[in-house]
Amino acid sequence: MAAQAQPGLRGVVTDPSGAAIRGAVVELRGPGGVRRTLTGGSGEYSFASLRRGKYEFGAAAKGFATAQRKELAIERPVTLDCRLAIRTEEQVITVNGELSGLSGDPASNAGAVVMGQRQIGALSDDPEEFARQLQALAGPAPGPNGGEMFIDGFTGRNLPPKSQIREVRINANPFSPEYDRPGFSRIEVSTKPGSGEWHGQGLAQFNDAVLNSRNPLLTQSDRPSYGARLFGLDLTGPLARRKASFALGIERRRIEENAIILATTLDAGMNPATVNESLPAPQSRLAASPRADYAIGSKTTLAARYQILRIALENQGAGDFNLASRAYDERQSDQLAQVTLTEAMSARSLNETRFQFQRAAQRNSGGSAEPAINVQGAFYGGGASAGGSGSASAGWELANLSTHTRGRQTWKWGGRLRQSRLRDTSLNNFSGTFTFFTLELYRRTRILEAAGYSGEQIAAMGAGPSQFSLNAGTPDSTVSQSDAGLFVNNDWRPRANVTVSLGVRYEAQTNLGGRRDWAPRAGIAWGLGGRSPKTIVRAGAGTFYERLAPALRLDALRYDGVTQQSYLISNPKFFPLIPGAAALAANRQPQQLRPVHRGIDAPRLYQASAGVERQMGSGSRVSVNWIHTRGVHLLNARNINTPVGGNYPAGDRSVRLLTESAGFSRLNQVVASTNVSRGKLYLFGFYSLGYGKDDNGGLPADPYNLRAEWGPSGYGDVRHRMALGTSIPLPRKFSASPFLAVNSGVPYNLTTGLDPLNTGFPVARPALLGGAEASCRRAECYDLTPGPGERTIGRNAARGPANWNVALRVSRTWAFGREGQSGAADLAGGMHRGDAPSGMALPREGAGGRRYNVTLSASSMNALNRANFGPPGGNLSSPYFGQYRSLGGLVVMSHGGGTGAYNRKIDLQLRFTF
Repeated sequence: MAAQAQPGLRGVVTDPSGAAIRGAVVELRGPGGVRRTLTGGSGEYSFASLRRGKYEFGAAAKGFATAQRKELAIERPVTLDCRLAIRTEEQVITVNGELSGLSGDPASNAGAVVMGQRQIGALSDDPEEFARQLQALAGPAPGPNGGEMFIDGFTGRNLPPKSQIREVRINANPFSPEYDRPGFSRIEVSTKPGSGEWHGQGLAQFNDAVLNSRNPLLTQSDRPSYGARLFGLDLTGPLARRKASFALGIERRRIEENAIILATTLDAGMNPATVNESLPAPQSRLAASPRADYAIGSKTTLAARYQILRIALENQGAGDFNLASRAYDERQSDQLAQVTLTEAMSARSLNETRFQFQRAAQRNSGGSAEPAINVQGAFYGGGASAGGSGSASAGWELANLSTHTRGRQTWKWGGRLRQSRLRDTSLNNFSGTFTFFTLELYRRTRILEAAGYSGEQIAAMGAGPSQFSLNAGTPDSTVSQSDAGLFVNNDWRPRANVTVSLGVRYEAQTNLGGRRDWAPRAGIAWGLGGRSPKTIVRAGAGTFYERLAPALRLDALRYDGVTQQSYLISNPKFFPLIPGAAALAANRQPQQLRPVHRGIDAPRLYQASAGVERQMGSGSRVSVNWIHTRGVHLLNARNINTPVGGNYPAGDRSVRLLTESAGFSRLNQVVASTNVSRGKLYLFGFYSLGYGKDDNGGLPADPYNLRAEWGPSGYGDVRHRMALGTSIPLPRKFSASPFLAVNSGVPYNLTTGLDPLNTGFPVARPALLGGAEASCRRAECYDLTPGPGERTIGRNAARGPANWNVALRVSRTWAFGREGQSGAADLAGGMHRGDAPSGMALPREGAGGRRYNVTLSASSMNALNRANFGPPGGNLSSPYFGQYRSLGGLVVMSHGGGTGAYNRKIDLQLRFTF
């Protein structure tokens, strides 16, 4: 009789798209105790020489739900492949004690949005539009700098090609001390690993002006030309069987864009003349992102990724009030290298080490060296001295994280160290700029100049420029900065349906910000209804710090009056002549200095939330959360040399624009989120109701009364916001994927365009005339020159229009070629025929489908062609007061959207996959 084969278990772990997952933790409990291993380069795992009997099997990977199988009988060699479903959890696998449906794990809050291949594929393939859609889904950020983005755990700056993205998680585990900024609005992107088999795809996307509707703000008779071409290639395959694999994504985009100029100048007769025209502003983008994964033994994996991005932009600086003469060209490059080492230290411990190096450069060229003319609220003409300016930065980031699970407790600890060096070359305004606060003042000046009057005579007659500015000195400045963060966190389950999380983070940085930045975090989740609750009550609170950017230190070093001189002269008498820098220095002319307060603190946010999550059937979840955020030590800037009673505190007339941390903010939000996945239908998104105020949203009207700036927040007081994405199956195998983004009006400021206090900036606010209602938005309702002590309107007293935008993708896929292999099935039926224990379902033959697929799709931004506008002009001295000047973007911004050549565009795409 033949000897019976030694029992063993092997298989492959894949994601929902069928791609291999390397580094997944696989655990087996049964006779002989607990055994654990990591999947290799092709997602494979194996356990040899097992005792016969029944086992409990589990598999888990970062960003996926734990798969588990109990009562797994192993009497002979068994092959078990499993496919992990996308889930918000990020965990070390524990087979026992998991909540079914909803989970109390802090990383699996139901308010998070988790997007797999199917959901990601429904969004735009254009990298900039895709990024805006992710920002819209992330919702309102608790601070003015928005949410953070992480790519494979690293601090991110540019998204990789969409074809390289495996999963996107938004708003997961908001109070984790692993992160420095609040988790609400945090975006985490995971790229695809390689595969043990050859797979790939290619795409070509096309757009032309004939497919678009014109910009409603552009009144010229001819529609400006527009074209966009996007090509992408994605390839993955083995490098060494069961050891190493690779993934490669390449993307090339070319857009024939236009800058829209909306301005008012003077004609030959010195009468106002409207400029409404487009200027070609082509741009190109090339991105490549190779990745390699290597299995070092059975417990260690190594992943290495490189990305290079090159961007070319022409005729930058033109558009809006800026005339064509202000245009220049810009080149950008960004390179990064990432290495991640993951090791299973024991059956209960996991360690991950990450290292990233990044280098970026920007260079401007072209432009004119002529002096510039800036007429506030009307036009900005003359030359652009940006040519020759640029910057280069290099930095590295090192992080180490460890996770240890024992009994009912999971510990996670680690740290991150970053260092960056920025070298900046600035020739901006080396030719000088004359600034006029009103168009009428400029018109009078030009009339007197044409009549032969000198600059001194023009000034004596109450005309002439309001300001003259000129930079000189050393154009190069360099600054280096380092920061470090350490954290520890404990998730404790005193009961099966209760999870308590306690953690703390410590941060410090060089240059600015202090050394006492301790950030405690806490959270609790309570499942109602026993061990498998359908409802979870969740609450949390924490302190978060905002690191001070190197640019803050750079400006303080550059504009110190010595390194680079930044002259700012009020009511100059030499127009139109440009004095030399030597003459200005000899006469000790006033400058604009940018000191930083010695006691500046890192901005701090205190955040607390409470909410309820509910499981609605097997594939649906809803959650409602109240979020309160209080900001202190927020950055603000003010001229501390503004004259008082005609006397300048510093004894000279220089503008001392001090940056300090004296700002405050309050934000309350109620956010309702939903995630639905049933068959071919899915729905994800949120609705939020928000009320927010702050006092650091721009330069103050009175530098000595910051409390008068307390008003609606430009980023937080957008009352209603909603973003929803879904899929709709259509007849004849078509599918539609709409994406809806809605927001109510954005607060914006009303100013007189004048500077009666001599702050150096025309940011004064008007007073309402007697009998005028507060809601009036006509110029005749306001007094532009209120007397001393007269009450003026508050900051951000006006509100822009509501916007809603529908992005829509309609697609159809044709499959051909021979049938593919059956592929990995779900764990419930994932055994090959002949290997399955009795009682287990078998996968259907041919489940992998056809080998080749061709997909034709049409996608549109603003599919309904609605005219969405940004906030109108708020400068009462401008000829554009109360008029719309920009289109509302997909993402709510306090300054509105852009002014592209189209209002609605339709892209056609052909994609081939194998």
